[in-house]
Amino acid sequence: MKKPSMDVPALISPTWGRGLALASGIALVVVVAISCTTVHRSVVVPPNVPGAEYIGTAECEMCHEELVRDFVTADHARLIAAGTNAVNVGCESCHGPGSLHAESGGEVKPPFSYTAGRPETATFGAQPLVSPARATETVCYQCHGDVRGQFNLPSHHPVPEGRMTCSECHPPHKGRAHLGGSTSLMDQDENCFQCHPAQRGPYVFQHEAMREGCGACHNPHGSINAKMLTIRNANLCLQCHTTRRPAANQVFIGGSDHTLRLQQGTCWSAGCHEAVHGSRVNSSLRF
Repeated sequence: MKKPSMDVPALISPTWGRGLALASGIALVVVVAISCTTVHRSVVVPPNVPGAEYIGTAECEMCHEELVRDFVTADHARLIAAGTNAVNVGCESCHGPGSLHAESGGEVKPPFSYTAGRPETATFGAQPLVSPARATETVCYQCHGDVRGQFNLPSHHPVPEGRMTCSECHPPHKGRAHLGGSTSLMDQDENCFQCHPAQRGPYVFQHEAMREGCGACHNPHGSINAKMLTIRNANLCLQCHTTRRPAANQVFIGGSDHTLRLQQGTCWSAGCHEAVHGSRVNSSLRF
């Protein structure tokens, strides 16, 4: 009796297999193309104002030529919305629909003007028909919700109090959204040095952490720690300064026993390394 063949019949013909491979390749290219398009774009729904319509950035250019010209280079120029302004909402994504402003020749202000600080809220009496000024940070918080939370932490820059605005460090109309204008860490620190020139130096003995940028130790928007520090105590320093433990309860840093010193306070408040940004007289960062 003839034994049945154990060979598995071919379920996929060579022609059909090549077609499947080609279809898969085309699908992959389409997915990549869609991904590349969506990753580099942000979808924003601009505010609606009764009685006003969106007219497009081209109309703004009639009077604000320099702003519109520079806005093409801005990070925020990538804002899109559905409808006739889908190519580039631009100015109106933050300032609101500008038809009334344009028709009046500028006499009627855009729907949203900007002030610093949290807007006042009325809890009684008649409410005004005119839209109140829109706080600058309120506009930014629409897309940067995480930053809103950071500014509500105990230690923060005085943006909610109205003594600073987001645009002082993040220009919305031109170039990168950081004043330094570059991804270089030192360029980004230019934001900080505008108000903190003493920390710029130069120092004879510079703290090497300064080469990593202010953000290595500080959260620029807000923190639960004093001075907006990312970590509140000596653990901030111990992230970079290698420790050695010859015994169970000993801590050596830089070849010196710091066991008792760390118990006296943080590195910069225990009377040892007060010049945390740099020193002109001492390599151990002392005044």
